[in-house]
Amino acid sequence: MDMRANSTFASALAATFGLVLTLVGVLSALGTTVDPKAVPVIDGGAGPCSADLTVTDSSSAPVYAATISVHIAYGFMGARRLDLEVGTNVDGKARFTGLPSRTKRGLTFHAAQGDRDGTAFDDPATTCKAQLTIVLEKKSR
Repeated sequence: MDMRANSTFASALAATFGLVLTLVGVLSALGTTVDPKAVPVIDGGAGPCSADLTVTDSSSAPVYAATISVHIAYGFMGARRLDLEVGTNVDGKARFTGLPSRTKRGLTFHAAQGDRDGTAFDDPATTCKAQLTIVLEKKSR
């Protein structure tokens, strides 16, 4: 009888220890910080091209946490479609990779933050490794 009680106690102790280790892992993962200087990257997986974007305000200051989106129509008759979105880092930078080298009408990147927005255009057929700047201005009504 004593042996069974010890075995139950050992099992309960092992389960508690396992739970504590799991909680420590979860809490440490929650406590990790993201490098605000790291350039956010999204991969479209549709080709060899890329676009490095910088989002600024009208005074050329970088805009943090602006959202950049692009709609891509590619393939025969633009039948394949892809929508991608990424946010900017503290330097106003973001990167799109895996973009197709041929699109139906090029790529228009839209950036927005609050009441400001802006766009930039690239044709990957002529500039496969694009470097673009989007200037955010107040939205017109």
